[in-house]
Formats: sequence, C-alpha cells, structure tokens
Amino acid sequence: MEQAVQVVARIVARSGKEDELRTLLRGLIEPTRREPGCVTYELLQNTTDPTDFTFVEEWSSGADLDAHLQSAHLRNARSRLPELTVADPDIRRYTVVG
Repeated sequence: MEQAVQVVARIVARSGKEDELRTLLRGLIEPTRREPGCVTYELLQNTTDPTDFTFVEEWSSGADLDAHLQSAHLRNARSRLPELTVADPDIRRYTVVG
C-alpha cells in the first residue's frame, strides 16, 4: 500500500493583497476536501505576518496529490497567483518517519 503524503504549501501575498489572496485560497478548501484521497486540507494564516499563508495537507497517496494538482479549481487559482503573490508557492511533500 502506498504511504500517505503530507504537504506544506506556503504562499506569500503581495503587500495590500492579503484579503484577495485569502478569499482565493479559502475558495479552494471545500472542493479540495471533496477530492478522492484528501485526508486533511487546512489553510493557516501567520498571526504575526498577515502576508504568510500555509496549507497543511494530507493525501492518501502521491497519485491523489498529483490529481489534486491538476484539478480545475487549483489550476484556476494558480492562474491568479502572479498578481497576488510575491513568488511561486513553496510546495513541499513529506512522509511521516516517526
């Protein structure tokens, strides 16, 4: 059986674009949680730096995560990121080791 995949995805808003980015990212939560293999999908905002958003995710498999990355709602959101963010999202995949 394939091991679950943990993801930490950090997205940093351009100054003054925090509210627009938050709205865009929050729009991803419900459709993503309905995707096959989505175990956990939480959006966090840094309490001391409001430009700093992080998704903490768990997927049943790498294939489920790959399907998510190709989903229409994620592709649509990513097309808007250049106007709202300072850089490409920092997306990191992990497996639990302990």
